[in-house]
Amino acid sequence: MTKTLERYQQCCFTPQPQHNIPEHETQSWYQEIIKLKAKYEALERTQRHLLGDDLGPLNLKELQNLEKQLEGTLVLARQRKTQIMMEQMEDLRKKKRQLGELNKQLKIKLDGEGQNQKTSQGLWSCCTTAENSHFPLLPSHPNPMECDHEPVLQIGYHHHYVEAEGSSVPRSMAGETNFIHGWVI
Repeated sequence: MTKTLERYQQCCFTPQPQHNIPEHETQSWYQEIIKLKAKYEALERTQRHLLGDDLGPLNLKELQNLEKQLEGTLVLARQRKTQIMMEQMEDLRKKKRQLGELNKQLKIKLDGEGQNQKTSQGLWSCCTTAENSHFPLLPSHPNPMECDHEPVLQIGYHHHYVEAEGSSVPRSMAGETNFIHGWVI
């Protein structure tokens, strides 16, 4: 503990030798700081001028230089914006082409499935007409799917259509097909 206290006293009360920095080096650092401050102030002043502030003390030549600088910067900004827009347009064109190709592929796939569905519907309608032969078809409509008739709902057992007294529907129209023309109802 005493050693620690001795070391503390040495550090606190004994003068430390300073790092001897030569006078000319200190002076050069000071000059560098002054230059950097002046440059910083000039940049701030230029920024204010470019933003349109503090233009009163400028003469005509300085204002013309400032105008040229602003026009040059504006041209560069417009060129960059145009370049970005052209890149975006090219990307959109690529996406359009890709979507067009995808659309064509989906159309081909859909057409293929549509042909398969038509074939299966044709087979289904042929099979159903053969199986349901106890429902005779009208000769003018060989396919019941193409008729514009409304079916009569029958619940329970199958019974033949019985014409009621005073019925306005002729037997030849309603018959055993269970279809009644829409205009008759």
